[in-house]
Amino acid sequence: MGDKIRILLVDDHDMVRMGLKTYLMLESKFEVIGEARDGQEVTGMLKNELAENLPDLILMDLMMPIMNGAETTKAVMKEYPNMKIVILTSFLEDHLVVDAIEAGAVSYVLKTVSAEELIYALIGACRGMPVMTGDVSQALSRGIRQRTVETDSSGLTEREKEVLLLIAEGKSNKDIGEELHISIKTVKTHVSNLLMKCELDDRTQLAIYAHRKGLVKK
Repeated sequence: MGDKIRILLVDDHDMVRMGLKTYLMLESKFEVIGEARDGQEVTGMLKNELAENLPDLILMDLMMPIMNGAETTKAVMKEYPNMKIVILTSFLEDHLVVDAIEAGAVSYVLKTVSAEELIYALIGACRGMPVMTGDVSQALSRGIRQRTVETDSSGLTEREKEVLLLIAEGKSNKDIGEELHISIKTVKTHVSNLLMKCELDDRTQLAIYAHRKGLVKK
């Protein structure tokens, strides 16, 4: 990622895209490199005009024609597994939140957030850090419970579960070590074991896993 965060804006409403672009371009941290109206346009742009200059982040609406945000996220993540996607929407239905996060979105943000909260979410997403308001986090937890998530049979130790919970809270290895009174080396060992046991690739996926297993308290 360069000095600026390159963003692809996706929303089927022209005025919404225009407003977001105008605001983001005022921020020195961001550069809007493209716009799309639906998921089909997104996949086409990534393969063609943006292929040599991929965005660092896709800021995308959820309810769109042809391909909605969750479907588009899943398609993009299949081809570009390191892409960061933030869903920006007016909808807070439990199952929609779950669909988007399970598809691979880093964060799910409501259009009612403040400008400062949106900036925080975008920067956090580029760092692989999920950012959700309390309402969204609760909707995620409810949605997961409603899907009757399978009983935890991962064989995690109590210490590994403690580390997993702190990862879900956005804690760094240093923070986890201090809170649990263990060395950073030991924390790294626990994280490696968690990734292996849960068959996941990174800390963001571990955080989502913790939500799915109901380990994150409201």
